[in-house]
Amino acid sequence: MKPLRYFAAVALVAAISAGVAASAFAADPVFPAGARVGMTPLVGLNKAKAFTGFETEDHSVKVLVADLPAEAYGEVANAFKANPTGTGGIKPESIETAAGLGYYTVENAKDGATNVRRYSMILPGPTFSGYVAVQVPENAAKIYTDDAVRQMFASAAIRIEVPVDEQLGLMPFKISELSSFKNVRTLAPGAALILSDSDEKKGFEIAPFMIIGLIGQTAASPDDRGRFAQQIATTIPGVRDGRITMSEPVRIDGQPGYETRIDAISGKDNTPVTIVQWLRFGSQTSMRIIGSSPREEWTKAFPRFRAVRDGIQPRT
Repeated sequence: MKPLRYFAAVALVAAISAGVAASAFAADPVFPAGARVGMTPLVGLNKAKAFTGFETEDHSVKVLVADLPAEAYGEVANAFKANPTGTGGIKPESIETAAGLGYYTVENAKDGATNVRRYSMILPGPTFSGYVAVQVPENAAKIYTDDAVRQMFASAAIRIEVPVDEQLGLMPFKISELSSFKNVRTLAPGAALILSDSDEKKGFEIAPFMIIGLIGQTAASPDDRGRFAQQIATTIPGVRDGRITMSEPVRIDGQPGYETRIDAISGKDNTPVTIVQWLRFGSQTSMRIIGSSPREEWTKAFPRFRAVRDGIQPRT
């Protein structure tokens, strides 16, 4: 199933030297911090520290969980149905889970010089698709068997809501003000967060929303901050026909920053929006705070954006 772009999008790198027996699956599913996909992991697999998923104590066996766009599940399901025998010797399989009918593939591959067994599964979600990937090296295949992994896949579940405190706890900064935004969701665990009044299914851009995160870039010098702010503003996703209406230096919590405003079109319904981007510059990284609102709601939305901005503090 390598041609399926969603299954190719997420890769695992692992090697194994641990042993485990397939366990009973009566326990409730376990959700990694911030994740909307969970399962009952096989014995010996614990929540991973460096990525979203599970791993053995020696970091050799890894199980990755992730969200994919909502349309991913339908595309994969249609591809499986159109070609039930698979391609390249990889036959698609289906499995019943608490989330619904999942589709998965199993294949032999190489991780460097090591022979590995790779498993990929996609699940239906209400506004997203769940994804699970497992990699088992050859020397562990007698313990982490196909049947054991299939049992683990069968235990997979999806939670629609992740507790807000759990998500905020993953961020490298603290947020003390949420300005009554209805939805809070981690975009990238430990890196970016979205606050919104709408959701993925309806489209975020039809209502005010914010994206807050760190970027691994900063201005080369104080004189370069204006150019940097305007350049990075052009990378805001989903924005079309953008026009910068204001860009000027500001102080944010006593630190140097830059505020840039943009009028643009966004979303599938071509919603006219006004966007503010605040950058707070650090020595090697910058905090990027984006607020977007339908233009007709901008006057009410902007004070909410600013209140959230002013409630962000470093995590000590």
